[in-house]
Amino acid sequence: MLRYGLSRVRNAVPTLLIIVTIAFFMVRLAPGGPFDAERSLPPEIEKNLAAAYHLDEPLPAQYVRYLSNIVRGDFGPSFRYRDHTVSELIAIGFPVSLKLGIAAIVLALVFGTLLGSLAALRQNSSVDYGVMGTAMLGIAIPGFVVAPLLSLVFGVHLGWLPAGGWEGGAVRNMVLPVTALALPQIAVIARLTRGSMIEILHSDFIRTAHAKGLPARLVVFRHALPGALMPVVSYLGPAVAGIVTGSVVIEQIFGLPGIGRFFIQGALNRDYTLVTGVVIFYGSLLITANLIVDLVYGWLDPRVRYE
Repeated sequence: MLRYGLSRVRNAVPTLLIIVTIAFFMVRLAPGGPFDAERSLPPEIEKNLAAAYHLDEPLPAQYVRYLSNIVRGDFGPSFRYRDHTVSELIAIGFPVSLKLGIAAIVLALVFGTLLGSLAALRQNSSVDYGVMGTAMLGIAIPGFVVAPLLSLVFGVHLGWLPAGGWEGGAVRNMVLPVTALALPQIAVIARLTRGSMIEILHSDFIRTAHAKGLPARLVVFRHALPGALMPVVSYLGPAVAGIVTGSVVIEQIFGLPGIGRFFIQGALNRDYTLVTGVVIFYGSLLITANLIVDLVYGWLDPRVRYE
């Protein structure tokens, strides 16, 4: 398994290089520039700003310079947040995004697995149809629609929870954004768990366990559920990606000080280094998450061999 992990890390290098290249050039293809909002400045000052950030160099030279800085772990200075580097901004926003993401993925795993297992154990019943119908609705409605509705209903009209803000990560402030992030993943995980659980429950080893007189609860939790979770574990990589990309919009809707806020503001302001740095950081997180998922998959299923 160690050899497999090292090979995955080695293979991640060209993937990161592709991410850096695409992010670097695509953000510069967008109309406008980082100093367009300062047209009132004299041309000499704008020229000096461009020279200070090496924007007066040819694009290939800028790319090589940026790659050399990335190798040293330097994402460069932010063009718009003048007193901060990109690394400092990521360090400010990442704890907020991480807290939201962990809470959302845990919520999705717990409720998705529970609802999917319940639907499988009550196959073709009203419970099954209700859970699967609700899951389809959760998949169909995107998070950027659910989030404003949750804020409007529970934050504005009912006043049960704050409609926005962070307040140092208070639980009340986290409920709505975490719910908006978790709902689509709960729906997908519930459907995956149901399908896998139904297949496992009709397996020979489950029938053997029942024939030996084992209690139904023990059969379900000790024998059926671990096997049913295999597709869910495989989905965790895309689930993390969905939560990461969804958090960019959710943080903006609820006014949370996470990386998503810096990313959107950087995109609007053409802050090249900030946008590229956040994309690289997110890409590294997703590659790491997929590697962890693969290793956990092998731990759950001894039949998997990393050769």
